Amino acid sequence: MITSTERLVVRDWTESPGDLARIYDIYSRDEVMRWLGGGAGRMTDPADARERVHSWRERYAPYAGRWGLWAIEPRGAARAAGSVLLKPLPGRDGVTPTDDLEVGWHLHPDAQGHGYATEAARAVLDREFATGTRQVYAVVMAGNEPSMAVARRLGMTHLGIRTDWYGGAELETFVLAA
Repeated sequence: MITSTERLVVRDWTESPGDLARIYDIYSRDEVMRWLGGGAGRMTDPADARERVHSWRERYAPYAGRWGLWAIEPRGAARAAGSVLLKPLPGRDGVTPTDDLEVGWHLHPDAQGHGYATEAARAVLDREFATGTRQVYAVVMAGNEPSMAVARRLGMTHLGIRTDWYGGAELETFVLAA
């Protein structure tokens, strides 16, 4: 377990059949993936889910659990609601990690509207701020009003459109200071 709240457990994604099915169900959906790099990386085969878990583990292993992409699981639920992430933002080249940290969330449509993204993000932000981190960003594709609403509910300040990260993509940018 990474962290928890009264309603949620934030944990690593696993290779269990339930997690793999849920990962595929989330990351194969156009209504989710259109907001994540414009659909790049959309899964088209259930076998992609296992590969995605492996790539997440490999990508975030150097951070020893401090940063990563994790499952959001409502307590007592049989499946995850989605993902929450905390990680270094990739720079203008789209690859090289910067010193800027990003918080983000990806929920299955059937889990939206319950406050899970806000609650999970708040938990990982609190955990990170306790380490001495001074600020964390959220970057959102223009038009993704639900994600912008989550950033506002977290108390983040809207900075407008910035192109500092993700290969220079134009992203609505929010910041939260400790």
